[in-house]
Amino acid sequence: MAAIETTRRPAVPPLQPGDRLTRPEFERRFDATPNLKKAELIERVVYMPPPVSHAGHAAPHLRISAWLGVYLASTPGITGGDNASLRLDFDNMPQPDAYLMIAAASGGQARIDEEGYVAGAPELVVEVSASTVSFDLHAKQAVYRRAGVKEYLVWRVMDQAIDWFILRSGEFEPLEPGTDGLLRSAVFAGLWLEAEAMITGDLGAVLNTVQRGVTSPEHAQFVERLQQAASRND
Repeated sequence: MAAIETTRRPAVPPLQPGDRLTRPEFERRFDATPNLKKAELIERVVYMPPPVSHAGHAAPHLRISAWLGVYLASTPGITGGDNASLRLDFDNMPQPDAYLMIAAASGGQARIDEEGYVAGAPELVVEVSASTVSFDLHAKQAVYRRAGVKEYLVWRVMDQAIDWFILRSGEFEPLEPGTDGLLRSAVFAGLWLEAEAMITGDLGAVLNTVQRGVTSPEHAQFVERLQQAASRND
């Protein structure tokens, strides 16, 4: 009896921290690793963060999401999300805690590609850092800077501090608060933050501040510019 040969497709190796991969191979292994919720590719190295605590990450993350959600609801022409993998380039696929981006139709620099991923650099990226401060303020910050993220906010939870950086001449510089102590986005007009209230958990004050921002004249002008850009691209 003649032997019957079968050809088996090789199994896809599971994703492991420290793997050195291209972005396409990272995506292939991510999809083949069951029950995996978060992994990032930074400069071709796989990072898989440890479980998160309530106080160190989950509660701050929820407050950030509420703040950005109020702004998003009042600003047609933008979109955003949390924990989405970003296809920045061939070597990097971070998964930030939150982001806002101007819609491509309204002149934004990133887009949602055919597979539903964010392709390119969102205008604003947010990271909530408890155990990952060094990583977020060094390796990942350098990747975001090179990719062209225009604003980068890092909440250092254990240090009780929020750093908001703006990209100027290819470098991240600290965004300085106004005379009233508020941080105001230079890209998303009306996105105002009372950092102390965010840090101490006074969500009501945080939301009142951003609600004032989205009723400001500069926010109305920003929305009008977005709508005009979208109409030109129809």
